[in-house]
Amino acid sequence: MSDLFTTRDGLVGLAYLVAAIFFIFGLRYLSNAQTARRGNQIAAVGMGIAILATFFLHDEHGVGMSTTNIILIIIAIAIGAVASTYPSRKVPMTAMPQMVAIFNGMGGATAALVAIGEFMHLSDELSRGQTISVVLGVIIGSISFAGSIIAFLKLQEMISGRPIVWTGQTVVNAIIGIAIVVLGVSVALGFVEGDTAKGLLLGVFGLSLLLGLAAVLPIGGADMPVVIAILNSFTGVAAAITGFQLDNQALIVAGALVGASGAFLTLLMAKAMNRSVGNVLFGAFGSHTAATGGAAAGGEALPVREISAEDAAIPLSYAERVIIVPGYGLAVAQAQQQVRELADLLKERGVDVRYAIHPVAGRMPGHMNVLLAEANVAYDDLYEMEQINDDFANTDVALVIGANDVTNPSARSDTSSPIYGMPILNVDQARNIIVLKRGMSSGFAGIENMLFHDPKTSMLFGDARASLSKLIEAVKAT
Repeated sequence: MSDLFTTRDGLVGLAYLVAAIFFIFGLRYLSNAQTARRGNQIAAVGMGIAILATFFLHDEHGVGMSTTNIILIIIAIAIGAVASTYPSRKVPMTAMPQMVAIFNGMGGATAALVAIGEFMHLSDELSRGQTISVVLGVIIGSISFAGSIIAFLKLQEMISGRPIVWTGQTVVNAIIGIAIVVLGVSVALGFVEGDTAKGLLLGVFGLSLLLGLAAVLPIGGADMPVVIAILNSFTGVAAAITGFQLDNQALIVAGALVGASGAFLTLLMAKAMNRSVGNVLFGAFGSHTAATGGAAAGGEALPVREISAEDAAIPLSYAERVIIVPGYGLAVAQAQQQVRELADLLKERGVDVRYAIHPVAGRMPGHMNVLLAEANVAYDDLYEMEQINDDFANTDVALVIGANDVTNPSARSDTSSPIYGMPILNVDQARNIIVLKRGMSSGFAGIENMLFHDPKTSMLFGDARASLSKLIEAVKAT
């Protein structure tokens, strides 16, 4: 025990233990919107402690880090800090899912490249367990990186958000997977050595990148919250495996926490959509052809009631209870400030205003919570689906802003619908429904939302930000 406080390696180990405690408490605080900022700060302090302690590590021969390596690390940290500061401050909330996807990808790429670098330099000195860790780190990290890139491109609309499928896709993916297993086992169990092993490991790296691309391309944009959670978990696992390879306890703990929390979040997201993780990954959700706006399956036009902002202001102004349902359209229009202003205006008139948050609303877990928090919406006004769903029946007006699939009653009644069985917000049970939407286009699931044709539903078409601004003025004049 005395060595823990007197030797340099003992102090480094103690610093890693402190960093791990900071990580755990940071993650704990992140579970609540009111303490999330503090949790992020606590975790950042823990990471700072871990990074600083790493500079004082000895290797297995008792040799400390060289001055050259320390300088290179400092330069890399400085480059990363500069490269991340600008987007962290300037990227709008609408692009936050893409940013999270890139962060996930960079973590996976780092884990894979560190594993490859270690193997290239120390392959003859690595134990069997370390070699297995190298192979697993390369596979998982590479898949996470490539998959995250595709997720970014889909979310950024640089490629189609619809599932991209091709003939023989399953067979091709299976062949790639088998090749990765064969090459990986050959390297991990020492069936090949020297330059051959190094070459095969690079082959594993390339094939894993290809599998990551092929695995995410067939997944539709509606599943991106689940995909981001899965990739986040993969990155954590890859980081933990790299920690075993480097014998770095802080990296093991941090990676394990990220991997476990990502896996747990994945299960929660899948449950919120009433689908298995396997169905998300292999079901090509969203590949159904979208129904034309306002047309029934037989071609007969369905009724749509369009109103003006002045018309919408009347039921809102004289309501007792209003539930606002935010969706991705709100994020795209960057209308979070306007929706808060409208809510505050209604509260001044004595209206009870609350927000209903679906677990998969938006394009990443917690997207709507973060978006509304940015506009200083009170945390106590945000209600998860389970907390508020039964209250729609006693609500005068449900105001839906850019939400589509998570309000579609077909999820309850249409067994042929791709979202059948998915828990939805009970918007259709409200006495009056006002939907703010650009047009009658379908959501990412590619199906008609029958809520829009409900006799109780009124459609206020236009950009959400502009429509809310008009609605605010109309309420003031009412």
